[in-house]
Amino acid sequence: MLKNVAVVLLDGVHPFEFGVVCEVFGVDRSEQGLPVYDFAVVAAERSPVQVYGGFTIDTPYRLDRLAEADLIAIPAGCNLPEQETYPADLLLALRDAVERGARVLSVCSGAFVLGAAGLLDGRACTTHWRHTDALARRFPLARIEPDVLYVDEDPVITSAGTAAGIDACLHLVRKEQGSAVASAIARRMVVPPHREGGQAQYVDRPVPSRTQCDTVGEVLGWMERHLDREVTVEELAERAHMSPRTFARKFQQETGTTPYRWLLGQRVLLARELLEGTDDTVDAIAARAGFGNAATLRHHFGRWVGTTPQAYRRTFRVPAG
Repeated sequence: MLKNVAVVLLDGVHPFEFGVVCEVFGVDRSEQGLPVYDFAVVAAERSPVQVYGGFTIDTPYRLDRLAEADLIAIPAGCNLPEQETYPADLLLALRDAVERGARVLSVCSGAFVLGAAGLLDGRACTTHWRHTDALARRFPLARIEPDVLYVDEDPVITSAGTAAGIDACLHLVRKEQGSAVASAIARRMVVPPHREGGQAQYVDRPVPSRTQCDTVGEVLGWMERHLDREVTVEELAERAHMSPRTFARKFQQETGTTPYRWLLGQRVLLARELLEGTDDTVDAIAARAGFGNAATLRHHFGRWVGTTPQAYRRTFRVPAG
């Protein structure tokens, strides 16, 4: 269930990371038939809250508001990685929330607050790459994953810096309310609805969008439109007017992965969307997504998503009508 969302502000909160949570969960999109969340901005200590950048935010909500939240989000703050202590009543409220079945989500350095509450102990988690070493030293029982953009260890979700918070929030919407809702919100935000996935338990590692790729963006667009085709690096390099070696290097620099892995991730994503939104057979989906046959789809789907296509469909199928 995802209906009631609270975002907690400590002094020094970063406005962008705070705004990410507001944009995904705090905007009324009911005219599009999308869910409307009961959304509240909560001051962890006093109000107005001092915001990094030289302004303040005033809010009537205090920590007692967290008792009714399905999701509590902690955005980044300029002081959080070095801060030695955090409000004890906030840490207690976070622990109580998880114990009663709510989720908590951190953006960037907000993970330090979750760690102080003991919610990262024994769990995989992440934060901005600048802070992963500090997070590991501060919370040695946490399993830090420095190379991912977010980690879903339900009910604790942690994300890396800045825009990774968008991906984590949309991932949660997609998980709870389906790809149609997440995609509609993403369209309003003009961001990709979902990025490359690569780990079990529906943990996704996003990659840059085409607009962020200066030299290979057009090729990425072509690849997305032809996922069912077998292509080689040589063919892609020719389309980009580069040598294969130069193309492979540029692709890695701009997307953070190889052409093969990027293509495989997009094919898995398409297969997920078809499993969620169509009645196509697994064989038909394998052909449309470029896997050729159901056995190959099952192999790669299991490695990337951590389950079988049929099990995934049973969990995430969007009901007709």
